[in-house]
Amino acid sequence: MSDAEDEGGRIFFAKPRRAPDRNTEVELFSVGVDIGSATSHLVFSRLVLQRSGSRTRLRSSEVVHDGDILLTPYAEHETIDTAALGRFVGDQYEKADIDPEMIDTGALILTGLAARKRNARAIGQLFAGETGKFVAVTAGDALETTLSAHGSGAVAMSARDQLRVMNIDIGGGTSKIAVADRGLVTDITAIDVGARLVLVNAAGAVTRIEPRALDFAGDAGAALQLGEIPAEGALAAIADMMAQRLFEAVGGAPLTEAGLALHRLQPLANRQQPDLLMFSGGVAEYIYGRENRRFGDLGPLLADAVLTRMRRWGPVLRFGAEGIRATVVGASQNTVQVSGTTIYVHPPRVLPLHGLAVIAPDLPLDGEYIETSAIVQAIEGALRRLDLQRNETPVALFYRWSGSATHDRLDAFCRGITQGLASHLAAGQPLVLVGDGDVGGLVGVHCASVLRLTAPVVSIDGIVLRDFDYCDIGVPMDASGALPVVIKSLVFPNATTA
Repeated sequence: MSDAEDEGGRIFFAKPRRAPDRNTEVELFSVGVDIGSATSHLVFSRLVLQRSGSRTRLRSSEVVHDGDILLTPYAEHETIDTAALGRFVGDQYEKADIDPEMIDTGALILTGLAARKRNARAIGQLFAGETGKFVAVTAGDALETTLSAHGSGAVAMSARDQLRVMNIDIGGGTSKIAVADRGLVTDITAIDVGARLVLVNAAGAVTRIEPRALDFAGDAGAALQLGEIPAEGALAAIADMMAQRLFEAVGGAPLTEAGLALHRLQPLANRQQPDLLMFSGGVAEYIYGRENRRFGDLGPLLADAVLTRMRRWGPVLRFGAEGIRATVVGASQNTVQVSGTTIYVHPPRVLPLHGLAVIAPDLPLDGEYIETSAIVQAIEGALRRLDLQRNETPVALFYRWSGSATHDRLDAFCRGITQGLASHLAAGQPLVLVGDGDVGGLVGVHCASVLRLTAPVVSIDGIVLRDFDYCDIGVPMDASGALPVVIKSLVFPNATTA
């Protein structure tokens, strides 16, 4: 990695030979890999970055090859067959006519059973040669819900049209619901409704029944038995009951006790009807008519039942840019930004830091007075949204400073930060703050000296980050004392890149 600088600016490096000159373009290849409980797939993309003045921006992103959809192979009930998965990945590179050496960057998303530690380690070994290029994310329900809303285009559409857009991602085991309002994900939930809770073979006999499927069968008055062919209409009745519970979860009908029991996250706080409705996930392929094959699950039946209810509900149904690939379309973009001179790092040995997950809450910093409680609430909301409540790894908090840096405003701000990140700090994680202005040094000194924070403090500025970024902060450069910050961003093709 080069040590090159650009005054207060943003410098892009995927590989040393790729450093762009001013007003030039750089073309990169990226791969997105999504390995989940039900399906696995790869998406190859071309990213074009353009240097303008002191910044390098993503100008465009284009999917150049949609990989095949693989039913995730299992060696045992909950252990993924990594040998079969490895062969699949190799085949996809060949079909795309892309050599792994051509890949500049990528994102590896693990969901469901794939995210379990034994599977995660084995899957990671498949991509060991890509170390340094990949952002690896073990996506819980909240993060997966948010990712699918971005990947489907719902967030970008809500920003462009200034509307309230709901995205419903219906997968094999769960359904994720996200509400985007004018470019921001404002509400999320997830429930146990999915197409592969029941599986049948070519003869129609039941080969798999997940525990939740028995609940739906009981509510629908249908019988399920392994090895037996269900009565005529039984599977349709089960799918219809799933659709009803999903309809309750989105706000189309009152939430029943049975529906509440299915929630994996808190129910939607605002049950107001959205302006637009979009779908993603495997079942979306049937809803939008892009798939007509059957895979021994409830996909087609569930799609019909869901679509019938949603059409009666009222919101305008909008075609989604991505269905089953929504969670991982796009990949990661390696960037280097150089922090300014107003920084605070104590103790110096805390650097370098690697793999910091970024949270970028919408902090209320515009007023004459800053409310500590509002800062705490915004930070805690961001941690929940991105599944970062657990304090196992450090996070980097990005903020946009506004207004004067008086003692009272700084004090309220810093107290809100330390309270919002209290569980991380109590677990021994450093306080990592990244601002876009020039108050990094003041903020860091206040946290360490005035609030007497005992945790390590890294407070830098002159950097722009966002949700879904991951960053490394290096040691100070000999020539300037500035800190190099390596950023990996999940790039969603439908997002505004200007």
